[in-house]
Amino acid sequence: MRLIRVFLPLLIAALALGACSRQFATSYDSPVAAGTAGDWRLAEVRVTVPDSLTVSEAKTLMPRADIVWREDPPGDRHPQVAAIVRNAALAGASGLNGRRPVRLDIVVTRFHALTFEAESRLRWSGVHNIDFSIRVVDAESRAVLAGPEMVEAALPALTGAEMAAARARGESQKSQISAHLGAVIAGWLGLGPDPRGSFTRLGL
Repeated sequence: MRLIRVFLPLLIAALALGACSRQFATSYDSPVAAGTAGDWRLAEVRVTVPDSLTVSEAKTLMPRADIVWREDPPGDRHPQVAAIVRNAALAGASGLNGRRPVRLDIVVTRFHALTFEAESRLRWSGVHNIDFSIRVVDAESRAVLAGPEMVEAALPALTGAEMAAARARGESQKSQISAHLGAVIAGWLGLGPDPRGSFTRLGL
């Protein structure tokens, strides 16, 4: 009976997500041309999270919405997501130390992290799925220097005992997502390794 109580929730979770096993990616088509960013200096980051993006607060394994985010206190998720993405972009673009001041314009189209229910019940499945467009604009003339480029920035989510261990050492969904987004933006700008790749996993 005890084994049934332990494994039945895992079986239900796997069955619930089974139809959603698919390929995810960190992907973009056109990174900034090599050497171009060497003359840029980051002056500003603007992040837009449109009000039209739907939000779910459902305590389920896989709520269907554009925004699923739980680690910040209850409230308007749009500015919370904007702050996460902006801070990640500031970190990712911190290597822009040239002479020409530029602005990053980012528009978020999806920010689907795990619910706490999914984090605790899933095993070796679950995805943090973030999509956005990005462009570089001259901060003075407003001329577009690169982009807009659509970016997929999915990463496998830690769940179960793995995530419990990560939290014990001071990590969180926010820190993991922020680090990934920073690396993706740095890679797109040519300031770091190319982060592009794909993986197959149960998730949305």
